[in-house]
Amino acid sequence: MARKSEMMDAIEALAKAKDISVDQIVGAVEEGCKAAYRRYIKRGQNMPLNLSVVLSREHDVQIFARKVVAEEVEDDSQQISLEQAKALSPNYELGDIVEIDVTPADFGRVAAQTAKQVIMQKLREAEKGKIYDEYIEKENEILTGIVERVEPKAVYVELGRTQGVLEESEFIPGEEYRPGDHIKVYVLQVYRGRDASHATQVSVSRIHTGLVKRLFEMEVPEIATGVVQIKSIAREAGSRTKMAVASTDAAIDPVGACVGPRGSRVDKVVSELKNEKIDIIKWSQDPAEFVANALNPAHVLDVFVSDSEKICRVVVPDNQLSLAIGKEGQNARLAAKLTGWKIDIKSQTQAAELMRMNAPAVAEGTGSVIADAYEDYDLPQTDDDIE
Repeated sequence: MARKSEMMDAIEALAKAKDISVDQIVGAVEEGCKAAYRRYIKRGQNMPLNLSVVLSREHDVQIFARKVVAEEVEDDSQQISLEQAKALSPNYELGDIVEIDVTPADFGRVAAQTAKQVIMQKLREAEKGKIYDEYIEKENEILTGIVERVEPKAVYVELGRTQGVLEESEFIPGEEYRPGDHIKVYVLQVYRGRDASHATQVSVSRIHTGLVKRLFEMEVPEIATGVVQIKSIAREAGSRTKMAVASTDAAIDPVGACVGPRGSRVDKVVSELKNEKIDIIKWSQDPAEFVANALNPAHVLDVFVSDSEKICRVVVPDNQLSLAIGKEGQNARLAAKLTGWKIDIKSQTQAAELMRMNAPAVAEGTGSVIADAYEDYDLPQTDDDIE
C-alpha cells in the first residue's frame, strides 16, 4: 500500500490537536478545494457544475468533473456524449456518470491558499459546534468560573472552553466581583455564535432560584438521591431565601438533612451566597400547616383558609406581628411566594376585635382584606421554574 500523502498526515495531526474527527476535516478540505478550483477557473471555460474531490495516496488532491452520458449534449458543463465517454472507457453506457480528472497542472499556490482559508473556516465552525454541544447540556446546571473582566453592566466569566456573561440584572445585590475570583453561576441559556468568528456564549445568573437548588443538591446527599425533595423556593437574592422540602422516607427529617450536622450543609450554601439568610421549611399538603411553617420564625396561633379566594388568614401573638410580616414585608412576601397563597396576617388583639365585629364572616374565611403592612406578592415558582 502506498504511503499516506503529506496532506493526510497533516489532517490526522490537526484532527488530534483540535479534537475533531478526521471525516470533518476531510469534508472541509474537499469544500475548500472546490472553492479554490472555481476561483482558479475563471477564464472563459464552461465551468463544470458537479465536482468531486479525491484525496488520493499518490496525489494530495484530485478534482473531478461529474457528467452524465447523453445521446445529445445540451449542456457540456453537466453532460458528455457517448462517443467521448467510450473514448475514456468502452464500458460506459447512456445515463452513466463519468468522472473526468480536471485538476489543473498548475493548481498551485493561489488555489492552495484559497483552500486553506476555507478549511480554517470549516475547522472553526466545527470546533465552535463542538463547544456549543458541550455547553448546551449544561443549561440549568451550576458551573464554577473565574471572573475575567468586570464592567458596569456585566461581568465576564471564564468557564473553560468558552465565556459566561453575568448581566447586571443577574448580580446578587451588593456583591462585588473582582478579576480572578472563583464564583459558582447558574447557566440560564447557551447561545451559538452567529458565524465562525463569534464564539459560543453562555448567559449565567447569581440570583436564580435554581442556583440555590443546585447548591443544596451538591451539599445534601439525600436531595441528590431523591429521598429529600425540594418542593418550592422563594428568593430575594442577597437578602433571604425560603425553601420548602419534603421527605419520601418518614425516618428522615428533610429540614435536618438540609441543615446538616451543626448546620454544616446549609452553612456552605450560605457562604457561597455571601451570607444570604436561608429558611428551610417543612412542606405540607395542608395549606394551613404549610403557611404556618412558611412564616417561620414567627409563631402562628391559628390559620383560616379560604379556598375560593386562595387566601390564608393568619393569627399571631401580638408581640410577633412585626416578626411575621418581616422588614418591609419580606417574611410574609416570601412565605406567599413559597406557598402560592396570599396571606393576611393579624395580631391576636386585631383578630379578637375582628371576631367581635364580624365573627361569622371571619370564621368562614370571607372577612377582611389583605393586610396593608406589605405589598401584594406573586405566585411561587414551580418545580419546573427551579429546575
